[in-house]
Amino acid sequence: MRGMNPLQFELDRLYGLGASAAHGAGPAAGQGIRALVLELTPPAGWGQLSSVWTGAQSDLGLPPPAIAVSGVDGLQLWFSLASPTSPSAGELFLRGLRARYLPDVGSSHVRLIADTARFPSAPPFEISPDRWSAFVAPDLASVFADTPWLDVPPNGEGQATLLRALEPIRQVAFEAALNQLGVSKEEPADLKLSGPPEVRTLEQGGADAEHFLRGVMNDETVPLALRIEAAKALLAHAKRS
Repeated sequence: MRGMNPLQFELDRLYGLGASAAHGAGPAAGQGIRALVLELTPPAGWGQLSSVWTGAQSDLGLPPPAIAVSGVDGLQLWFSLASPTSPSAGELFLRGLRARYLPDVGSSHVRLIADTARFPSAPPFEISPDRWSAFVAPDLASVFADTPWLDVPPNGEGQATLLRALEPIRQVAFEAALNQLGVSKEEPADLKLSGPPEVRTLEQGGADAEHFLRGVMNDETVPLALRIEAAKALLAHAKRS
């Protein structure tokens, strides 16, 4: 977009931040959100966070999230959404990821950020003197386990290059991931129900959920892993009916 440098362009493309990111701004309130952040603090680190980064891709068929150091005490995953969603839906998605991949990490060491009022400044940002937040490459994330910051300003073009390789999560894939994680936009994240997550969601949603899952299963543009999960959910529901 006109007036944006390459890094601002990528922040806008992925997270809807754009030029506002240069001033440390997060997503605007009341407009839906396109950025979700999952952060771990010590003693949890990349060993645990990498399971989310890997699982989101291999299990849920999602594009890789960006990896960042917070500039304070945490490592972060930044998930990009192609379409704005509500903070409540974003919170459900992050809770689903935590329940599946981080069940043994204490709540005091996990931050799930889908609320615009609590959103961190987009990297790169100087949090305090000689401590910068920044996006980092996957093969370097473990290096920052004890010092999750850069002590010099990161190169803007280098940051843009890291983000340029990423793609946002399309709405159909986001909805499918919510179903696969056992949550939905209408279902409180802590609701306890019996049965496998994908069947629970289908039974709650009724005809609408069945229609949605059939659409996922038949959509050739959806990752194959998600189409298979949708087929499994429909088959399990048919056997129970």
